[in-house]
Amino acid sequence: MVVSYDLARDLLDIKAVQVNPSEYFTWTSGIKSPIYCDNRLTMSYPRIRKKITKAFMEMIDRLPEKPEVIAGCATAGIPHASWLADKLDLPMVYVRSKPKGHGKGNQVEGACTNGQKVLVIEDLISTGGSSLETARVLKEQGATVLGVHAIFSYGLEKSDQLFSREKITLETITGYDELLDVMQADNRLTKSEHKQLIDWRNSL
Repeated sequence: MVVSYDLARDLLDIKAVQVNPSEYFTWTSGIKSPIYCDNRLTMSYPRIRKKITKAFMEMIDRLPEKPEVIAGCATAGIPHASWLADKLDLPMVYVRSKPKGHGKGNQVEGACTNGQKVLVIEDLISTGGSSLETARVLKEQGATVLGVHAIFSYGLEKSDQLFSREKITLETITGYDELLDVMQADNRLTKSEHKQLIDWRNSL
């Protein structure tokens, strides 16, 4: 869809996505990467965050089953889940990376009733581990997880394999391929840099 390229350009323009083929970034997982995506920056740009919410709503319109609850992955998925739930007038919850160490020890914050259909909202998919952990926790609470929707994916084979293994669908607004297409069209990459970025992604 056209918005996938439009949003990829937005992410580049606000420097939410940075590409440096000559000096790799280090992800939390330890992976060395020529690209770094920080979609938290989209919170500061109302036009872009509204575009993201609208894209999520259009993705939901295409679902055969509609969510009854919107769940945000902590932490960067929370604001987008909140804006989306507000637009849809639906309940929202968020899922911590681990149970809270005090009080009631909650891992799911908010009311999620057994059997409710839940859609998980994430900002970024790298290996997919955090999103799938969120889905697992929700299932343990008795929820029916309809899938994961995210803003951006690196398109790594490992994430495809993990989502397939867990039988959870993933859909993203934009991703690595669209990003490279936009960078080529805007002359932001040389041919050798483009090949390097493709080779890096295919090596993982």
